[in-house]
Amino acid sequence: MAVTNRLACFSDPADHYSHRVRIVLAEKGVAAEIINVEPGRCPPKLAEVNPYGSVPTLVDRDLALYESTVVMEYLEERYPHPPLLPVYPVARANSRLLIHRVQRDWCSLVDRILDSRSKEADKAVARKELRESLTGVSPLFADKPYFLSEDFSLVDCCLLPILWRLPVLGIELPRPAKPLLDYMERAFARDSFQASLSAAERDMR
Repeated sequence: MAVTNRLACFSDPADHYSHRVRIVLAEKGVAAEIINVEPGRCPPKLAEVNPYGSVPTLVDRDLALYESTVVMEYLEERYPHPPLLPVYPVARANSRLLIHRVQRDWCSLVDRILDSRSKEADKAVARKELRESLTGVSPLFADKPYFLSEDFSLVDCCLLPILWRLPVLGIELPRPAKPLLDYMERAFARDSFQASLSAAERDMR
């Protein structure tokens, strides 16, 4: 099943779900072969290890994992340093709930905006909802350097790919969202975040 003898990650260079996994790899300093997959394409090697042909897909010897949250948590357990989830069960559960809320509240809107099959009117509604929602939570970023945390976590790994894509999504945050804008500036400057960017993602800004 294994694609190579080393860790490999099938990744769409422009996909925000693939991006979150690349951020985790970069944060942990894990060397992985990044195999770029064009949207809508499923190369034979990917079809061999993932029946859905979806990205991101991580291959570690005879293990193949897909679904970005599954992949991220595997990397967290496989490579525990630096930790990207809290140590204590209650705090870990809260982080997982935040990841779920990012997925449900924001990723769903991003997917609607980027879906070529969506009507322009539906995209406009999704843009408005996303802009207003992000502006509304902006004060949460005023007191701590990361998303409700003193430490960079998997929650940030899920959120930052969305925020990086705001220009592509046609969203400009207003001045009242300054705490969120400051967070973005800090997080985007991280060496690991810069290392995670594909050429396509660099062209987004």
